[in-house]
Amino acid sequence: MGIQLTDYEQDMLSGKNGPGVQLAMTIVVRMAEVLQAPELLAVSQAHIDGCGLMSDSGLEFAEKMAGLGARVSVPTTLNMIPLDLQNWRKQGVPEEFGLKATRMAQAYIDMGCIPTWTCAPYQGYLAPAYGQQIAWGESNAIVYANSVFGARTNRYADYMDICAAITGRVPKHGLHLKENRKGQVLIRLVDIDPVLFTEDTFYPVFGYLLGQLVQDKIPVVVGLEAQINSDQFKAMGAAAASSGAVALIHIVGLTPEAPTQEEAFQGAEPEEIIELHMIDLLAAREELSIAPTHGGKLDAVVLGCPHFSYMEFQTLLKHIRQANKPLPEGVRLIILTNQLSMALLERGGMLDEITGFGAELIIDSCVFHSPIVGSGAKVIMTNSGKCAYYAPGELNTQVVFGDMEDCIRSAMLGEITRKEDAWKSA
Repeated sequence: MGIQLTDYEQDMLSGKNGPGVQLAMTIVVRMAEVLQAPELLAVSQAHIDGCGLMSDSGLEFAEKMAGLGARVSVPTTLNMIPLDLQNWRKQGVPEEFGLKATRMAQAYIDMGCIPTWTCAPYQGYLAPAYGQQIAWGESNAIVYANSVFGARTNRYADYMDICAAITGRVPKHGLHLKENRKGQVLIRLVDIDPVLFTEDTFYPVFGYLLGQLVQDKIPVVVGLEAQINSDQFKAMGAAAASSGAVALIHIVGLTPEAPTQEEAFQGAEPEEIIELHMIDLLAAREELSIAPTHGGKLDAVVLGCPHFSYMEFQTLLKHIRQANKPLPEGVRLIILTNQLSMALLERGGMLDEITGFGAELIIDSCVFHSPIVGSGAKVIMTNSGKCAYYAPGELNTQVVFGDMEDCIRSAMLGEITRKEDAWKSA
């Protein structure tokens, strides 16, 4: 059975709206055929992950689409680019790589995309509403949009995301449909001291474990009785989407599609029930570190994976003021963030104090797609479950996971130190 197209969609496919739209529509329709979707679905916004310079073919694709006159038809934000667009030459980025990355950025801007350059678009601009049909790339953003906002998106891959933005269409399939958003795996937190829920480190650890356990299935979590803030959910979702392929998390009593367990499962029985105990969380926490958690030389601290929010900068400033002296030489403090948070830092009068401490603020980019950390770093420390998961393979470094206070204290000492009280007493 063929795909049912509207007259407008058929016009796009036949080339009446130009060759760029035709190419994008051809890809969308082919994907719908692969997924056996009966028709297409209109989306009202998009977020593009394919703007990172992963290969020369990615640059060629973007410039070809722009050259064919393709323009986005819905508001479309952009994920991080593989360098700090304002400061890349000062940061020693090779000229050839930098020029290719800026060409990539320009191609997406030429197509009408909004130059947000952030992996956390939900932190400020164009946050979607409950039930809104969208086409988002970037794994952590997808989890956040589906789970926290209750918007509807699948995990869109590079190039499919820009084709969806150009056509305003996606296959009618997957998480766009209510019946496919019901929970599959019941996750019960058993005998976990609620004090642990007040620790920021709980959320990336739990997310990391959750992704391992459910992979691409939809978990329904019971027993997490806390008011999770935006940054905590960001950390949890990012880790779950890294260790697994999680796109939607229901937390009973917290997330919008899970006021009750029954509603989260849409009246069905769970396919599987998993009970998690403190011992499971402790084991997961230790797996996020592959270097000794005490002693040993530290080369760099990496914060902001996903991008640091203004609220996280406020917390960082408290730790900087407690240190009461600049960061000593020898350990880099790298903080990844976006233009919005930077603007708020300046307006809030915090920027000079943070950079004066010795922090390196990198905007628009990511340590995994840009030569920020450098080959000389052997051991890094981070408070990000996502960063801890990917760093050994992507950066060829050893990694230690700890909270923000641990990271700053270790940077000040020049060696790794991590407090254990909150986890040992929980």
